[in-house]
Amino acid sequence: MRFDVYSPLALSLLLAAAGPLTGRYVAPAAAARVLVAAAVLTAGATTWTLVLLGATLLGDVPAVVRGAGQGGAAADPVPVVIGLAACLALVVVGVRLHRAVRAERRTRRALRRLCAGQPADTELIVAASAVPRACAVPGRPGRILVTSAMLGALGPAERRALLAHERAHLAHRHDVLVTAATLAAAADPLLCPVRSTVVYLVERWADERAAAAVGDRRTTAHALARAALTAQRGGAVCALHFADRAVTRRIAALQAAPQPSLGSAALAVLALSTLPPLLAADATGDLFRLLTGAPL
Repeated sequence: MRFDVYSPLALSLLLAAAGPLTGRYVAPAAAARVLVAAAVLTAGATTWTLVLLGATLLGDVPAVVRGAGQGGAAADPVPVVIGLAACLALVVVGVRLHRAVRAERRTRRALRRLCAGQPADTELIVAASAVPRACAVPGRPGRILVTSAMLGALGPAERRALLAHERAHLAHRHDVLVTAATLAAAADPLLCPVRSTVVYLVERWADERAAAAVGDRRTTAHALARAALTAQRGGAVCALHFADRAVTRRIAALQAAPQPSLGSAALAVLALSTLPPLLAADATGDLFRLLTGAPL
């Protein structure tokens, strides 16, 4: 337990470094799925290791190392200060998770209110507004909310790309992926770079689906650029994420050839993500043996 219980935290740093590289060289759909799975597994393992460290404070834990021939000197498996720090960290994790869930619910309620009163089979909702805005509203059924200002700024082909982008978000449940990555980052702040990469990747994924639906990558890139400029002039923050700094990378990606899948790289990230839960499981076994007095 002395080393295994700390390993998931170190592996979180490794995943945080590998995440952006995976997003850069692996196709968006594969990279997003792999990184979300890896983030959830790693966050779960790191949270559990905090529980294990805190659990050592519950009672007298037998010594891990007894100095044979040294007068029976014993060393505690986990220093008290580390156990206390783990308990404090668990409180912080709980607060961060509560805030993340509350923010997610608040956003979903606000979007549902905007769609209230529409027929159940209505997919596209056009709101009369001078604020250029477009976003997918997850749910059953999923909706696409677009303002008249956004539609007025785009040509016919660009409108098709816009709607195809939002339909891709709904069809592939990108909201679930982003929420999972957000909760993982809330539980393990070291994974915040992974969460940012997932947000970018689902936008790139939707861009690629829109380009395939329209049949023209250049038209989709033009739609992205025009909508980005329109959204920035109008101060909108929810228009295919056009306001973020990654928009230039997305436009450049649409003007280039599609990325290869690179399944071997994705599998390597998945293999890395299995290490934290395995090490946490091993540390759990060690703690159980320590608490029961069984030999390690």
